[in-house]
Amino acid sequence: MTDTGSPTVPPPASSTTSPVRRGLVKSVLSGDAVILQGQPQNGPPPEWTVYLSNVSAPRLGRRPTDSSSATPDEPYAWESREHLRKKIVGQFVTFVRDFTASSGRDHGRLYLGGTSPADAENVTKEMVSEGLLEVRQGKITDEYTTELLELQEQAKSAGRGKWSSNAGTIRDIRWAIDNPRELVDKYAQKPVDAVIEMVRDGSTVRAFLLPNFEYITLQLSGVRAPSTKNPTAPDSRAEPFSEEAKFFVESRLLQRDVQIILESTSNQNFVGSIVHPKGNIAESLLREGYAKCVDWSIGLATGGAQKLRDAEKQAKEKRLRLWKSYQPTSSAYSGDRKAFTAKVTEVILSDAVVVQKEDGSELKLHLSSIRLPRETGDDKQPSVGRQFRPLYDVPFMFQAREFLRKRILGKKVQVQIDYVQPKSDTFPEKTCATIKIGDLNIAEGLVSRGLSKVVRHRADDENRACEYDTLLAAEANAEKGKKGLFADKTAEKKDTLRIQEITGDLAKAKQFLPYFQKGGRAEGVVEFLSGGSRLRIYIPKETVLITFLLGGINCPKGARVGPGGVTMGAAEPFADEAAAFTRKLVLQHEVQLEVESTDKNGNFVGYLFVSPDGNTSRAINLSEALVEAGLASLHFTAERSGHYNALLAAENRAKKAKKNIWANYTEEQQQEEVEVQQADTSERKQNFRQVAVTDIAPGALRFSAQNIEDGAKIEKMTTEMRQAIAEHPPLAGSYTPKRGDLCVAKFSQDGQWYRAKVESVRAGQAEILYIDYGNRESVEAAKLAQIPAGFGSQPAGVKEYNLALVKLPNEDYLELTLQAFAHYLFGQSSVFVNSEYKVGTSDYVTVYFDSGNKKIDIGKALIEEGLALADERREPRLQTIVKDYKSTEAAAKKGRKNIWEYGDFTGNDI
Repeated sequence: MTDTGSPTVPPPASSTTSPVRRGLVKSVLSGDAVILQGQPQNGPPPEWTVYLSNVSAPRLGRRPTDSSSATPDEPYAWESREHLRKKIVGQFVTFVRDFTASSGRDHGRLYLGGTSPADAENVTKEMVSEGLLEVRQGKITDEYTTELLELQEQAKSAGRGKWSSNAGTIRDIRWAIDNPRELVDKYAQKPVDAVIEMVRDGSTVRAFLLPNFEYITLQLSGVRAPSTKNPTAPDSRAEPFSEEAKFFVESRLLQRDVQIILESTSNQNFVGSIVHPKGNIAESLLREGYAKCVDWSIGLATGGAQKLRDAEKQAKEKRLRLWKSYQPTSSAYSGDRKAFTAKVTEVILSDAVVVQKEDGSELKLHLSSIRLPRETGDDKQPSVGRQFRPLYDVPFMFQAREFLRKRILGKKVQVQIDYVQPKSDTFPEKTCATIKIGDLNIAEGLVSRGLSKVVRHRADDENRACEYDTLLAAEANAEKGKKGLFADKTAEKKDTLRIQEITGDLAKAKQFLPYFQKGGRAEGVVEFLSGGSRLRIYIPKETVLITFLLGGINCPKGARVGPGGVTMGAAEPFADEAAAFTRKLVLQHEVQLEVESTDKNGNFVGYLFVSPDGNTSRAINLSEALVEAGLASLHFTAERSGHYNALLAAENRAKKAKKNIWANYTEEQQQEEVEVQQADTSERKQNFRQVAVTDIAPGALRFSAQNIEDGAKIEKMTTEMRQAIAEHPPLAGSYTPKRGDLCVAKFSQDGQWYRAKVESVRAGQAEILYIDYGNRESVEAAKLAQIPAGFGSQPAGVKEYNLALVKLPNEDYLELTLQAFAHYLFGQSSVFVNSEYKVGTSDYVTVYFDSGNKKIDIGKALIEEGLALADERREPRLQTIVKDYKSTEAAAKKGRKNIWEYGDFTGNDI
């Protein structure tokens, strides 16, 4: 309101015992009784209830109590009260006491205006003249009473007021509103004429809505003033500045004509705004430091939340009253820019995204002031036989994620960093931001659809969304419309997904296989990937979640995570690059699937197509894309696919360009491959080479070995290289390793220098391969040194081999199999290998050792002991050994050896 100062009341003419009092009319109780207010002095201002002498007003109806029912108005009681209210409330008057009744009530005359009763208007006379008061004639009629009787006779003659033939207004008061929401909807947020009847505290009033006389309790939208002492609770205490705030509102609004806008409800009370010609009382309270903004209702304020925030900000800056100890909070964000444009690369659940900035770096952002949908006690569903997944099992979580995914994934967005939520015992540090695409605030879009709720920050917490009030208003509208999370429980359960997980269930996979094979390309969304060729895909049409393996290719595999989260084995070269390539191209994108088959674990195998620009006619075959990028090689199973020629051409282009896995590809290797391909139609060749095993790869049937005849050469070369290093010691930190570099490193076990190849460098740590011995190690990058001149041109002394035609069992027997494999290899002074086929650049061999006069096939021995499975290959030249391995596997299965002790776990007997 424009007048924000406290009203000035002249001091009384004399002491409180004086017959003359000067004061401000606070309120009118009835046509013959008013409350006067004096000058505040070190606390609340003094008040007096006074009565007009020699007259009586019609009695107003009273609200019901616990012991009595409501009473109706007497005729003209309302007109009498209203006439006097409009005439004198908020005005300075002079009260001259005539007498004090035995009840202690002061009766007298009330004068309005003038400097003394002689030149002021007698309010009693004016009310009698209007027929709104009835003169009470005492035992002795004095001159003043005679004058009032004459005025009353004139009013009767003129038929004014209660002396008219009209019965006047008899109010039909609704003292209690049974359904507050119904009344809010009735007035549809339009201003309603009202009279403020009582001020409970600075932000809560009681009022009559006119002309229907609904008696309501109204809480001001967006603000809360300190609470006053509750008279019905003896132990309650008034909060600081509560009486001052109450007086501030009373002096401006009590019994004033206003308009009220009902905006919502809280319990049985109404929430709304008060419209007054002189301004908004809520803004005035905030500006003077008598109230604080409250988030739960500020979005409802008709005048807009920003005005209220600005008013509160003024009080904070001036440290007024409630803000006298205010200390501003600051955002912990220390990034280079608080506002920038970025591309969304991933949506995490429904409250966070990963964006790629212009410099290529990625940043995880949480939506400011947004709270994820939560699983309540009533909504929890037992996840029998499968893992609980919030995205699908928490109501509206998936719908919220999909809203974001469809609108912003892969799109440029505008980012405004709002604050950084510090790390806690439960949650990591979070960078929170407001994100917009065009004019759409995506957080507001979520909230307005009822797919998320708004965080209620503490009153002193300024770290919040820059458009926080917009979010609150959107939430209020969603709640009113009963959308999403605000709908009844029936709707919530209806919108909860009930998905089937097929992974690990071969029987279910076989049931769905015909649908995928006969229905053409199935549509899905890539939810997760664990490698370049292994993905988790949600199929909306069937509400199933499947594991999908890319067909036709052999993609480098990352390290496996075993029981208890323990990493097993090392990642193959370029495994991370392949996973990153696939992630960038398809993660959370809509894809199409061509399913060819299932494997023994219930995973689907086939080809995946993605259309980055949305044009399905230009869909990309992910298998082909990986091969083209040199991040996968052709697998023999591609031959039976219609995509074989395209895959083969892509691989040839990658080889020619020497991309990634083909970086060291030579014409000699190409000639070897041609020979192998030509041999496919001939007899299997046996050309045994004696080797010395130097290392076994963890978690795989893969090992490194030196040719026996190369051992002496390697030792001689290594000795000479160490001498050269000793003569010219490297300076620590002078060498900066890069992936693919050839360097020298000290082995952790003996502290000696060896040749090594850098496979990756991350955070100061380098993953290296000792090229003459085959073992890998993680070392500090600063401890690597440049290889001396002349020692880098010599070929690697070790070669890596994979055991041909053999597959590992499941995790239960994996460790036992690997131990047996290591025992066979390291238990011999030397072993013999025979090259059988290649997959990409990987050489697959059969391995033998001498036992008496015959050679023992290690792969066959593992299968015979029930520690491995036979792997089928289609090359004609291999069929003899494949059949031998399969018959050996059948014998082990029949004998219930090791992995077969509980029968056929592969599902082939179903």
